[in-house]
Amino acid sequence: MRIKPIQKYNPQDAGADNKFYAQAVATGKIDLKRLAYLVSNQSSVREGDCYAVILSMVHNIMNELKQGKIVKLDRLGSFQLGISSEGVATKEQVSGSLVKDIRINFRPDADMKGTLNTKTVKFTINDSLI
Repeated sequence: MRIKPIQKYNPQDAGADNKFYAQAVATGKIDLKRLAYLVSNQSSVREGDCYAVILSMVHNIMNELKQGKIVKLDRLGSFQLGISSEGVATKEQVSGSLVKDIRINFRPDADMKGTLNTKTVKFTINDSLI
């Protein structure tokens, strides 16, 4: 994984000197078609079938999230909707019209956390971004 140094100030102490921190650098993107291709090469399932299954899974995950369910994918993690809303004085005033934003929260499974850590990921400075 590539990292780059970034300089940040301390918002709790405006008089403190800025410090440099490591920031992760993305090295590209992968889409569903590429994932389907990779899965098909690691199994006896054809690429088009893998793609169709993954698309169907995404569709069903979204539908289950809309129903308020937590979607747990073993070894990957759990997805759950979270919301931001305006505040009101009484509980009787609370309604869906107060919701300002919806986000998808992801909590990685223990297997994923255990596999991706500072002992298993090699870090290199991305010189082209300095």
